[in-house]
Amino acid sequence: MKTSIKNSELNAIIHHKGAELISLKSNDNREYIWEGNPEFWGKHSPVLFPIVGTLKNNHYLYNDKEYHLLRHGFARDVNFELIKQTENQAVFSLKANDETKKVYPFDFELQLTYTLHKNKIVLTYTVINNDVVSIPFSLGAHPAFALPKSFENYALQFEKSEHLVSYQLDNDLLSNKTIEIQTNNGKLPLSYSLFEKDALIFKKLNSKKISILENTIPILTLECEDFPHLGIWTKKNAPFLCLEPWLGYSDAVTCSGNILEKEAIQMVEVDEAFECQFTIEILATS
Repeated sequence: MKTSIKNSELNAIIHHKGAELISLKSNDNREYIWEGNPEFWGKHSPVLFPIVGTLKNNHYLYNDKEYHLLRHGFARDVNFELIKQTENQAVFSLKANDETKKVYPFDFELQLTYTLHKNKIVLTYTVINNDVVSIPFSLGAHPAFALPKSFENYALQFEKSEHLVSYQLDNDLLSNKTIEIQTNNGKLPLSYSLFEKDALIFKKLNSKKISILENTIPILTLECEDFPHLGIWTKKNAPFLCLEPWLGYSDAVTCSGNILEKEAIQMVEVDEAFECQFTIEILATS
């Protein structure tokens, strides 16, 4: 099942499975979200919850009990309920149930709100604690942006000057090895060679805004004030780029496995809610 929202400048479609944004078109009908061709990658913009990345041995410990949880968590694979809709906004909800508690033993509600405002779409995440204990979680977005021209026609423009340090993966876990990536006044030309060793993972950036340039012209900007970490990823010869705002990332190779000791883990207290958001601004069309 799918839900559409629109305003005078944008039209968005969200699939109820995973509350996943599967289309974002400008009023000249240009599509900005990757089509999901399984030849390269069969998703569009999955929600990452209650973990981001991979756990060591796909397990974690909580209160001395072991739980099995696959890469990026379960939210992207289950159906959300549409709980509110207006012409330019849709709110989706996922509540804990018997199946989620087998792998994540907490009474939570995850709400995802999509709001169109002029040439922007705002994605708001709300994690609600309905439990009697504090809830640990990670949360992330994974939007894939369609790049219809040759990949080398594109570049990233960071809002501020950056000394980019990317943490390398070792069997999907974070190692202590890093690579430094040079930019020119915050500009990073794209090439598939950047991703020869999988995603670029940044624990810290100065910039809260990153633009995709097409033939030197900015076509969209990702604004992620509430997300301290960022992943950037594509596959060889694939016509898309993922810019991934994260709260959390994969386990370190040396981690203990205790979720309460997990690096960058977030906590939401009893009877409280945690909220964060990011924005995609459409700047130019071709």
